Amino acid sequence: MNMKWTIGIVAFIAVVYGTVVLARQAEQPLPGEAIAIMGRDHIAVGASHPDYNSNSPTSGWHYAQEANWGISSVELPDEQVLHNLEHGGVRVSYKGVDDATKTALENLARSYQKVIIEPRSKNDAPIVLASWGRLQKFQTLDEQAIRAFIEANRNRSPEPSAN
Repeated sequence: MNMKWTIGIVAFIAVVYGTVVLARQAEQPLPGEAIAIMGRDHIAVGASHPDYNSNSPTSGWHYAQEANWGISSVELPDEQVLHNLEHGGVRVSYKGVDDATKTALENLARSYQKVIIEPRSKNDAPIVLASWGRLQKFQTLDEQAIRAFIEANRNRSPEPSAN
C-alpha cells in the first residue's frame, strides 16, 4: 500500500512538471519573423506566379520536385527550395560572405537533417534563414542564433514527415 502511494505521488509530480515545462516552451516565441503563408500550390517548372511576400520566400507557389538536402555550390530556384520548406526544411542562404563564414555555415548545416545551404544572389542580407512561414536575417555569422532558428523551426510545416 505504501509503495502505491509513492508511485502515485511520483507520477503526479512528473505530470505537473511536464505540464509546466510544455507551458513555458509554448510561451517562448519562435526565432525569426513570422511571415504570412501564401499557400502551397504546385506550378510547372518555369511558370510565372505572383511575387512572394518575403525575401527569401517562406511559402507560396513552388515546383513539385524538391531540391536535394545538404550543401549546394550553386543557387537553387526559390520555387524548388520552397518544396523543401513545405516538408519541414530550413534554407540557409548567403551572399557576399568570406570563405571562413561559408565554411562555418557548411559545417553547421552538416550537423542537421532537412537543411539546405546555398549561395543566393537575391539575398538582401549576408545570411538569410527561411523555414515555412519564418524568416531571419543576419549581417554576421551568429552560430548560436542560427542553431536556435533551425532547431525551433525545422519540421514546423504542412508536411513535416515528408522526406
